[in-house]
Amino acid sequence: MKGPDLLARIGRARFPLGAPTWPDSIERPAPKRRTGLDFDNEWSRRYPVRLLRAMVLDNVARPLAAAAIPTTSIGLEELRTHKGPFIFAANHASHVDTPLLLTALPVEFRHRTVVAAASDFFFDRTWKAAIWSFALGAIPIDRSRVNRRSADAAAELLEDDWNLIIFPEGGRSPDGWTHPFRGGAAYLSRRTGAPVVPVYIDGTRNVLGKSPTRPGRPPGGSGTEDRRGGAFRRSPVTILFGRPLSPAEGEDARRFGARIESSVALLGHEAASDWWTARRQQAEGTAPDPAGPVAAPWRRSWALGPGPGQALGGGAKPWPPR
Repeated sequence: MKGPDLLARIGRARFPLGAPTWPDSIERPAPKRRTGLDFDNEWSRRYPVRLLRAMVLDNVARPLAAAAIPTTSIGLEELRTHKGPFIFAANHASHVDTPLLLTALPVEFRHRTVVAAASDFFFDRTWKAAIWSFALGAIPIDRSRVNRRSADAAAELLEDDWNLIIFPEGGRSPDGWTHPFRGGAAYLSRRTGAPVVPVYIDGTRNVLGKSPTRPGRPPGGSGTEDRRGGAFRRSPVTILFGRPLSPAEGEDARRFGARIESSVALLGHEAASDWWTARRQQAEGTAPDPAGPVAAPWRRSWALGPGPGQALGGGAKPWPPR
């Protein structure tokens, strides 16, 4: 009997020579997913991978970021006044926010920090999930709703002395204005005792802003942006770190979350003006609304201003124009 004929007969053979049949009366279980929240990224925190990631961050990412995007960090001394691990809660306007924030952290934090990343965007393909898990130490979270699995995974890492970068807006701002914060950072802080460090990143929307969907193009994970992204432009960026915050006695997650959001907004006002002006305006209740004016998109864009240093309307043009 020839080889091909023998293989064909074996293929048609019954179990145990061939694959077992499945009874028609029993429903087949769904195949196990390997992407999204089901992606296994524990390997990305093992020592050999961490060592390789540290070499890439220190010797490739940091010099490249310094050359391509002039970045100034303010307030890093605040990190040394409190004991970590920390939850870094930042505004979000661009995909470059994460690598810039990660490379701006002092070395003792940078190499033991994970990034909460949207499972529907960064973990929707196995190859993407592997890349971001290695490059950023990313972990998948569900940004569309409160998810117990996401919260448990992040809490376990914080309890294991890992720092966490989280963007409470749930996605990149489509227009440069700060959008309402969700309660994940406040909840995790109350659950684990990890202080929250408010962070404001100013200027990245001018480097690589979010692109709206284009006709005929598939949207990104949140459904509001083109997967191709926008054009890269060299523009200065400022990262401001605030004083670490912890929930006060009797302060629930909702009120603590509002205080975190207010602290990030204060740093935004500082980026737009200066330390004294920002705090005076906050005390007087005259600070610009971080969400921007309730108006048409072109009017919101006008009020925001054209470039960095004009965060939260600090450099806004008057309306009507004089």
